[in-house]
Formats: sequence, structure tokens, C-alpha cells
Amino acid sequence: MTEKVISDYNGYDYKKIFWEDADRAYEDQADRLAVRKLLPKHMKNFVDIAGGYGRLADEYVKRSDKATLFDYSKTELAQAKEKWGDKLQTKAGDIYNLPFKDGEFSTLLMVRATHHFKDMKKVLAELYRVLEPGGIAVIEVANKKTLPRIARYLTGRTKISPFDRKVANLKEIDPDGFYNYHPKYMEDLFMKAGFKIEKVLSVSNFRSARLKKLFGTKKLVKMEDKVQKILAPIRFAPSIYYRLEKPGDK
Repeated sequence: MTEKVISDYNGYDYKKIFWEDADRAYEDQADRLAVRKLLPKHMKNFVDIAGGYGRLADEYVKRSDKATLFDYSKTELAQAKEKWGDKLQTKAGDIYNLPFKDGEFSTLLMVRATHHFKDMKKVLAELYRVLEPGGIAVIEVANKKTLPRIARYLTGRTKISPFDRKVANLKEIDPDGFYNYHPKYMEDLFMKAGFKIEKVLSVSNFRSARLKKLFGTKKLVKMEDKVQKILAPIRFAPSIYYRLEKPGDK
């Protein structure tokens, strides 16, 4: 491997521990809203990069002629295969050296993965490589410039500035590294990799235990749906979604 694996989920039941046993129904629905808005209605050859156990598979399997799920964790890929069978191909491997041909996919998705990657430039080079000319990439980015982080910085509770473009390595979350990115830093990387930014959404805008308790999941999701596009220009949400195009004729 090019880089050390930040989070190895082999043998870890991410599906049950992180999603099913935790209060993350709102976050799940917020992701789904964004994915539905940004993915093409019909996809020829689709891949979900670092897609884990296929949490979002029901958002893309039915609209894809062929769908592939890629992840490092064979544990999660087995869970996906158990549910989807032949409807979803699975492939294990290294994000820095994707086991796919140049231009193999018409569309790719990568959600809740960027915080694991130390070398985003290399990751984006690989994503660009496996996407066909004219292809679409939908990528979620873990944002360092959120309102709670701005408040913590301004009140002296953290020394990590949410305003500069330096990558935030949050070792208090994971001693090996947990990376958050300034939107402008990532947008510069996207363009340098060759991508064209088509659309941007602000996602998980109301990620707060207090708000969940006050409003409940159903109301928060309705609010979320209305503001994802409106709040996109300020880039303050925990997750920033990008729809990117690889220039060229299909």
C-alpha cells in the first residue's frame, strides 16, 4: 500500500455499532437526500468507493445497469453481498491503487470516506483515472469549517483554525489520524486533478443531539431537504457534497 490504512474495519461490525445502535437516522437520511439529488437518474457502470456494507446501495442499484461496491474491509463487503447478491458486485482493495481499469466507470460515489485518507491528491488521481471521460463523481467531504468548530476556535477551546486551508488532523478522535478539510482546499484539489465542479450541497446541517431531541428525525429531515442547496454557498455543514465531471466526450 502507498499509505498506512487509517481505519481497518475488517472484523468490526460498522453497520450495527455505528449506524444501527447509534442515533444516526437523521445523518443517514441527510446523506440519502444529497445522493438522490446529485447522482444521474440512469447510470451505465457505477462504483461506490469505500462504500462499506452498502448502506446507500438502495439509492443506486436500481438506477444502474451494473453496480460495484469497493471497500478495504472484507467484513463489510460480505455483509453487502449477503443482502444484495448478484445485484451488486463487490471488490476489495487499496484506495491508493484501485483495482479497476482506466475509464471503467461512468459514475462513482464516495461518501463518509475522506476523513480516512492522508493523501487526498493520490486518491483523487485514482478516482479520476477510473472514471470515463464525461463521467460523474459524487464525493462527500468532511468539512473543517463548521459552525461548532468556529465557535470552539473563537472561544479558545481548540487551536485548530477552521479558517485556514491546512488539513486538520484530529488525533483526539483517532491517534493515527482523522482528517477534515477546508472546502476551498478540496475544491482546489478537485480542479488540479482535472475535475469540473458542477454542483455543491450542504449536508447534515442540523447534526446536533440537542436538535434531534427537540425536533425529531422526521422534522429535521424535512428542514434538511429545504436547505441543502440554499446553504451550500457558505460551506458550514459537517458534510459538503460535490458533483464533479471528468471533462471529455463519453
